[in-house]
Amino acid sequence: MTTLGELRSDYHAKLGQQVIRFSAGADGADMTYPNFADCGSRSSILIANGIVGALRIPRQKSRSIPGQRAGALFEKLTCEFIEHTFTAISHMRPGKWKYLTSQTQISRFAQYRHLKILDDLVRDNRDLSTALGYDYLVTPDIIVARSTVSRDDVNGQAMVLDRPGLATLTPFLESNRSPDLPFLHASVSCKWTIRSDRSQNTRTEALNLIRNRKGRLPHIVAVTAEPLPMRIASLALGTGDLDCVYHIALDKLKTVCKALPSCEDQAEMLFTMIDGDRLRDISDLPFDLAI
Repeated sequence: MTTLGELRSDYHAKLGQQVIRFSAGADGADMTYPNFADCGSRSSILIANGIVGALRIPRQKSRSIPGQRAGALFEKLTCEFIEHTFTAISHMRPGKWKYLTSQTQISRFAQYRHLKILDDLVRDNRDLSTALGYDYLVTPDIIVARSTVSRDDVNGQAMVLDRPGLATLTPFLESNRSPDLPFLHASVSCKWTIRSDRSQNTRTEALNLIRNRKGRLPHIVAVTAEPLPMRIASLALGTGDLDCVYHIALDKLKTVCKALPSCEDQAEMLFTMIDGDRLRDISDLPFDLAI
């Protein structure tokens, strides 16, 4: 069996091979920087370079990739990491699970199925479309979904549903709904980098997931490679929108921020978020999803 440490190292290696690219400074000078750094911020470049150095990612020469393509690859590799790690601890959270990155609308899941009806009404009525818009139809970057169960699944080890008329309304039993829809267990927003407009978009999607559900609220989290703690704070600080934010290499980020004298304010903010339970490492995510 592959260990969590090995899966995390493999995740970092694949990010280095497929997503991370290096560019020269604006003046063509000595300092190159990875594509999750902000070329206009010296602190961002220093921290990002420290992270890739600590992860031992080779500074290989390769073609640059557009930001949108980098984001899509980041989503794909993060989804694979979540699937592999969550499967490794499946004995702690048994069930039939699906992991999707295809920008699936939340109306395809049990808690949000009513939004499909609303969407059909809005599309056929210009006045409703103007009044309501389409912001309620969230399409998360990564979805973790759990399938419904049959009566045979329930009675697999012992007779639990022993007579008709019991548990006839819960959508978790596939016989109660037609069609039986899976449950949105987790919505994961992937942010290769964070800017103020992107963090606001993530918060808006989270609020729509909270307000528009009928039933259990899914886990709502974000994963990022952003090197500047101050920018991570725009997404992580506060409560109510997101469960938590996860960094791809929090241990490296901590080490680098503490070692750079020019980044004392960044380090202070970093440990404020960690101590306040607002920022964790990517390796914490599968266990938090098992709750």
